[in-house]
Amino acid sequence: MHEKHEVRIHGRGGQGAVLACSILAQAVIDEGKHAVAIPSFGFERRGAPVAAFLRIDSAPIRAMTNVYHPDYVVCIDPTVPRTVDIFAGMKPGGTVVLTTKEKLADLKFPDCVARVGLCDAVGIALSIYRKPVTNAIMLGAFARSSGLLTLASLKEALQQLDFRDAGLSQNLAAAERGYNATEVHDVRKVAHAAAVA
Repeated sequence: MHEKHEVRIHGRGGQGAVLACSILAQAVIDEGKHAVAIPSFGFERRGAPVAAFLRIDSAPIRAMTNVYHPDYVVCIDPTVPRTVDIFAGMKPGGTVVLTTKEKLADLKFPDCVARVGLCDAVGIALSIYRKPVTNAIMLGAFARSSGLLTLASLKEALQQLDFRDAGLSQNLAAAERGYNATEVHDVRKVAHAAAVA
């Protein structure tokens, strides 16, 4: 059966959203699927909102364009949704994974969102790195929320494509903390599932 997923990662310049995409792609490839990470081409000023894109498929991938209609949206910076519509173009039944301390009841989502992963990645990052470096933590949060890859594959990819600015043991711990600390909520049943019930 042909299986295809599109992911958009939102962050700010200098936070490692593009590197995070590459690590996810490697983890998915290690699991025997096809994947391609596409950096956002454009103005990558440090601190400015950026996006990176990932395609996952059971068949070889030819499309190298940006992802305009993602199944999954990951936001690694809690301030980006104030200035960017992270849900733009999202497919119905999509999953969003957020860096936030807020509870589900205090957040609002458009109707296209069916599943939400919430992780206080900034709090975890401060305890591990002493600075708000959230990308490894949010990789773990994405793995937990999406079910598209295992924590073991993610850790293997981190070892292959290690971040330059922190120790490998810290990054492995960060990914694991992100995976374990993420709360996953099914907020809406997809239309056909509701019809069956």
